[in-house]
Amino acid sequence: MSEEKVFPMTAEGRDKLQTELEDLITRQRPEITTRIQIARSYGDLSENSEYQSAKDEQAFVEGRIQTLKKMIENAEIIDPNATAADEVSLGKTVTFKELPDEEAETYAIVGSTESDPLSGKISNESAMAVALIGKKVGDKVAVPLPSGDNITVEILKVEK
Repeated sequence: MSEEKVFPMTAEGRDKLQTELEDLITRQRPEITTRIQIARSYGDLSENSEYQSAKDEQAFVEGRIQTLKKMIENAEIIDPNATAADEVSLGKTVTFKELPDEEAETYAIVGSTESDPLSGKISNESAMAVALIGKKVGDKVAVPLPSGDNITVEILKVEK
């Protein structure tokens, strides 16, 4: 028996997934069903692009519903209070600067399902987060780059 994948995430991340799931089930699924019924009424389905488009969208939505259900069912809610206040962990926000003299950057470390680097949320599976997790304010940390080189960052602040 294979073990289900666990999806570490914040409570906020789980709530967003739940909201998306509810929208897919209560709004999008019925809308697509209606579109399929209307497209069927046009007759010959083999040359009916509206029907095919709606069926494709239905397949996508049903797949996403199953994915979201599995992620929510196997969610591991991370408690940022479970680690020391100054220790980097999932669910916390960390501010660091690249040494010797770069600008400070701030990121929230979240589960991979919540990751959005452009919004300042990096996955706990990213190279940056893996290097930082478990470290504390004042630590200097080598972070591997895709090129094979490393950068060194100094942790300036950790917040919940």
